[in-house]
Amino acid sequence: MRPPPDFFRYLVATPGQDCWGAIVTGGGRFTALPRRPYPPPGHPLDHTFTWENGRVLGAFQVVYVAEGAGEFETRATGRIPVGAGTALLLFPGTWHRYRPRGEAGWVEQWVEIGGAILEQMLREGVFSPDSPVARVERRLEFEARIASIHGMVSAPGAADAPELAAHALGMLALLHASRHGRHPPRSVVAAVEQARRAMEDAGGAPVSMPGLARSLGVAYSHFRREFRARTGMPPRQYLLRMRMQRAQRLLGASDESLKQIAERLGFSSAYHLSSAFKAEFGMAPSHWRRRRLER
Repeated sequence: MRPPPDFFRYLVATPGQDCWGAIVTGGGRFTALPRRPYPPPGHPLDHTFTWENGRVLGAFQVVYVAEGAGEFETRATGRIPVGAGTALLLFPGTWHRYRPRGEAGWVEQWVEIGGAILEQMLREGVFSPDSPVARVERRLEFEARIASIHGMVSAPGAADAPELAAHALGMLALLHASRHGRHPPRSVVAAVEQARRAMEDAGGAPVSMPGLARSLGVAYSHFRREFRARTGMPPRQYLLRMRMQRAQRLLGASDESLKQIAERLGFSSAYHLSSAFKAEFGMAPSHWRRRRLER
C-alpha cells in the first residue's frame, strides 16, 4: 500500500469560525528521505526555517513524527532526541528547530491550530513551552485524527470548520493525556464514573466524598486525584456545582421558595443556599429568578 502523498496547505481563518472554539489554519505531511536536504522548500516566509537559524512562529503547531528519528530543540529544553510516535508542540513566540537524523529520515505530519479554546489552554498552562515534547500513547487514534484533518485540509474547496474543530480538539485531548503520562488503574477510572452517577442520583443532596470512595473500594487520595484529572475540579467542588445547577433549574422551573429549595438540596438554611448561589453565579437567587421571569 502506497503512503499518502506529501502536501501542505495553509487556510485563511474566516469570520464565524471561532464560535467552534478551535480553528485549523494549516496542515501537511512530508517524508524526509535519509541524507536529503531538510526542511522542504515552498513554505511561506513566516513558516520556513533553517537548522542554523531556527524559527519563531506566530501560531501553534503540532508536528507528529510518524516514522523515523531526529532531534528537537528550544532554548528552554536544549536538544531532545525524538523517535516515531513523538509529537512536537511549537508555541507561538518560542524559538525552536527540529530535523530528522541523516541516516534515518522521518515522516512528519503537522497541524496548525488557533482559536479561543486553544488560547485559553495556553493561558492556563494546559500545554506549556516548558514541556513541548509528548510521546503519544494512543497512536492509532491520534493518527486517525490527523488523517481526518488532512483529508479535509487537502481537499479542494472550503474546509468544514465545525468538523475540523472537533478533530483538532480530539487531537489535543489525546496529546494532553499522553503528555501527562496518565494511566490510572481501571478500578479508579470506573470509580470516578460511578461516583458521578451516584451524585446525580442523589438529586443534589450532600454526599460524603471519602465515604463514597470507600464504598467504591478505592483510596480517597487516588479517587480525588483521578476525579480532578477527568472533570477539571475536585469532587466536592464538582458536587457543589451540580447542586447549584439544580438550584438554578428549580428556581427557573418551579414556584418553590428559596427555603423549600434549600431543604430539598440539603442546605441548612435559605441563607446558606443564597451565599453559595451568589458565589457560583455572581448574583443572588432572587435576582436570578427575577431576570429569568423578565426574559
